[in-house]
Amino acid sequence: MSWTEYNQSIIRYPELGFSIDTSLMDIPADYAAGLELDKAFAGIKAIEKGDICNPDEGRMVGHYWLRNAELAPTAELKADITGPLADLKAFAAKVLAGEIVAENGEKFENLLVIGIGGSALGPQLVYDALGAKSPLKTFFFDNTDPAGIDTTVAKIGCGLSKTLSLVVSKSGGTAETRNAMLEAKAAYEAAGCDFGKHTVAITGIGSKLDDYSKANGFIAMFPMDDWVGGRTSVMSTVGLVPAALQGIDIDEFLQGAADMDALTRVDDFAKNAGIQLAAAWHHAGNGKGEKDMVVLPYKDSLVLFSKYLQQLVMESLGKELDLDGNVVHQGIAVYGNKGSTDQHAYVQQLRDGVHNFFVTFIEVREGRDGQSIKVEDDFTSADYLQGFLRGTRKALYQSDRKSITISIDKVTPRSLGALIALFERAVSYYALLVNINAYHQPGVEAGKKAAGDFLTLLNKVRESLSADAQSAEQIAATLGDDIEDVYHCLSHLAANGQAKLNAGATPAEDSFAV
Repeated sequence: MSWTEYNQSIIRYPELGFSIDTSLMDIPADYAAGLELDKAFAGIKAIEKGDICNPDEGRMVGHYWLRNAELAPTAELKADITGPLADLKAFAAKVLAGEIVAENGEKFENLLVIGIGGSALGPQLVYDALGAKSPLKTFFFDNTDPAGIDTTVAKIGCGLSKTLSLVVSKSGGTAETRNAMLEAKAAYEAAGCDFGKHTVAITGIGSKLDDYSKANGFIAMFPMDDWVGGRTSVMSTVGLVPAALQGIDIDEFLQGAADMDALTRVDDFAKNAGIQLAAAWHHAGNGKGEKDMVVLPYKDSLVLFSKYLQQLVMESLGKELDLDGNVVHQGIAVYGNKGSTDQHAYVQQLRDGVHNFFVTFIEVREGRDGQSIKVEDDFTSADYLQGFLRGTRKALYQSDRKSITISIDKVTPRSLGALIALFERAVSYYALLVNINAYHQPGVEAGKKAAGDFLTLLNKVRESLSADAQSAEQIAATLGDDIEDVYHCLSHLAANGQAKLNAGATPAEDSFAV
């Protein structure tokens, strides 16, 4: 790769302290000419002006409006953004000033965020990246795992009486979030606290959670809109309420995203980092997702960025059908952790093993805020971190492993907002290039339905148990259900003290009783 080619393959946005280098992706100079760029640029305009761009659910796609309410197509939608933003800022200021306090009259010291998927991942990323000096130590219930919930409650300990909880669910019907909320309620009550007097709802107006919050005397409710999906909700009330409570500059966070949106809105491939990132993904995977994306942020505070991108990219792009109903099985698998830690883990395979990926390096140019000691000769820890990044990038390319390098000056609210916005824009562009709906999630809904079916069967199996030991086959024959499904229900009941297992030599020989 020549110096000239490097200069031709990099886009820099000095006002954001940002650059993206695709020189090691070996994208042919004429590759973009074969893509439907006009369609992609027109598609972004349609999204931003409020067209129904999620046809399966009949919804607009409005996450770009969240950081620039002037883009909202109606005055009512604009007010739906600016009103809650002003309200949540005022609320956070009162909590941090001690004007809104816990039931015992003491100032809140902890924050518990209860949500799943985008309702937890976004706030987790922001807190991990920017919350080091937060006035509220923050915890998360992001699963329906009771042992995990117990561990978090134990970490909070006697501080539960000074913990403010946020329950985040658009519909209020998401089982994992409802379960975690009820677990939290039980923990507060066990500590002698009124759950409602410590809790805020973030939900849709008129939802089950909205009704529950009113019935249980929650401190406040902040609204969510149906035109914002969970994976793009971090700049809505979902992400902004916790960020504001953590003392993070949410105006700068939103401004960074708005600035990146403006720079990636231009109909010029050579100057648009969003469309170039999407084109790099398209080239790497032949437009079919044939290569995985390994995300390696070289900064501890961005360790959750790869996990965040897993949902944003995979839930958006992993689709069976295109918009015309053709079976396409699109998607880009995303995994990763952080550099240089993972140079001692899976970089060995990346260089010498199966060639089924490309890498996205995230570089943070500033090592630390302040002076660094010399750890060896004239070198600092930051020098070594940069050396590992550049060395790994070169070593991979020498083995024909492609990579993208995205660089920011430092991790700030503005730069994090810009990074998130860049990938949101690239997802939109890629979806338009391959003609899929990036804004629904039928596979997720199918999983929820299957889980519901299992719970229905679990009740039937529980009720069928008797004092006389029976095999899964016997119970399945009585119920008229699949033997293996019945067996898994029985095993679950036995593991949780609701059935007695008499183990045989094989699952078929196991028997169960009350």
